Amino acid sequence: MAISAAVRHLVLGFVGIALITVLLWWWPNVSNATTIALGYLIVVLLVAATSRLWVAVTTSIAAMLAFNFFFLPPVGAFVIADPQNWVALFAFLAVSLVASNLSAVARDRTRVAETRRDELGRLLDLSRDVLLITDSQEAHGRLAGFIARRFDLDYAAICVPQGSEWAVFRAGPRELALDPRDLSSAFDSVQTDHRFTADAVSLVPLRLGTKPIGMLAAAGRPLESGTVDAVAGIAAIAIERAQFLDERKSAELARQSEELKSALLASLGHDLRTPLTAIRVAASNLQASWPNEQERRDQSEIILAEVDQLTRLFQNILEMARIDAGAVTEDMRWVAPSEIVDAARSRVEHTLRGRRLRISVESDQLARLDPRLTAAALSQLLENAAQYSPAESPIDVAASMDGGSLTIAVRDHGPGIPTADLPHVFERFYRGANAKRRRSGTGMGLAIARGILAVERGMISAENCQDGGARFTMVVPAEVK
Repeated sequence: MAISAAVRHLVLGFVGIALITVLLWWWPNVSNATTIALGYLIVVLLVAATSRLWVAVTTSIAAMLAFNFFFLPPVGAFVIADPQNWVALFAFLAVSLVASNLSAVARDRTRVAETRRDELGRLLDLSRDVLLITDSQEAHGRLAGFIARRFDLDYAAICVPQGSEWAVFRAGPRELALDPRDLSSAFDSVQTDHRFTADAVSLVPLRLGTKPIGMLAAAGRPLESGTVDAVAGIAAIAIERAQFLDERKSAELARQSEELKSALLASLGHDLRTPLTAIRVAASNLQASWPNEQERRDQSEIILAEVDQLTRLFQNILEMARIDAGAVTEDMRWVAPSEIVDAARSRVEHTLRGRRLRISVESDQLARLDPRLTAAALSQLLENAAQYSPAESPIDVAASMDGGSLTIAVRDHGPGIPTADLPHVFERFYRGANAKRRRSGTGMGLAIARGILAVERGMISAENCQDGGARFTMVVPAEVK
């Protein structure tokens, strides 16, 4: 492509010399050698400014020969009679060659500057790309893809030693098989081999400081050695950054795990202590001789109530463990919304004892969903409403079918949720400041409801009502008959 363009410029140069020759030959009263030489020099300079040096030199020689043959006496022969014309001819040739060389140098410098500017822009884009890499498991493959795309390479690979073997993460349209022995040799010697030719691969070490951690293999478009080293440096930094982010994520997960364990132990210690104390006191009273029949029944009911609370606590712990283990599965059935509400109410019947439940079901149209999971999530909302609202206030439950989903809202008439607590109410073991002062609890109920609904691809939200109280709304996708 470049040679054909040079030949085209050479032909245009010859055509320009011919046109200048014809124009000056037929132009009246043009006999000054300086004027004629300047005419040819214009063509030479134009060719030199747009083509290679050898094209400009060839055009200069052709212009000198035309100048000698057509305008220096004796005209029509390559002979110069006047010694002064020799000086003029060689001066013309020298000026042409010097101008051609200067133009070629300036053009080469411009090309180099543009290339460096382009490579700098590609390096900047690559630096932005590596900020998208946050997982060390996929860092090597994505990094190779970024390098191949940004630098238009036919082949790019990140090679990481794994014992005596090499893990190669490649990208680019070209298929190449890297010899592990070549990789090991280059890695051991830590030498940079820049060979960007059609059949060669460049191997560049990836270093963290002075320690090599792998090799960058590239083939295809020629790149400057400084650019390749910069790409290798950015790749090493990207790998180190991904590893650092993973380590920080692991540390954060470990910290959160410790916090969750501490919160769970504290909550369990508090919630177990109260019912166990009540059971111990009631059991001691039953063994005494002073209680009458009615008092014995009351003590028995206390024991049963506290046992129910303990059972509910352990059920919550088991449910949370099943959600974390991914052991909760769907069992789709056709069911009426009122059946789900009744099933949820029966699950927490003891908690709702003495509470007024106002139920509104807009339609009892059958819906296909998992009634067990939906009722389990709803029971958590009912229990939460009973715990955090006055005993004399009602609890409102509204169920409706809207297109392809079942919507159930549970509203209490308590103090509502503090604004600062709203974003966190569905986090496990989270209990707002007001809740901590008012009631005991592990803070697992709402987190369990959210986890159960996630299995059904449902959603749950919380909001404060304008006239007091809080409303929890759960939306479950459902097929309607």
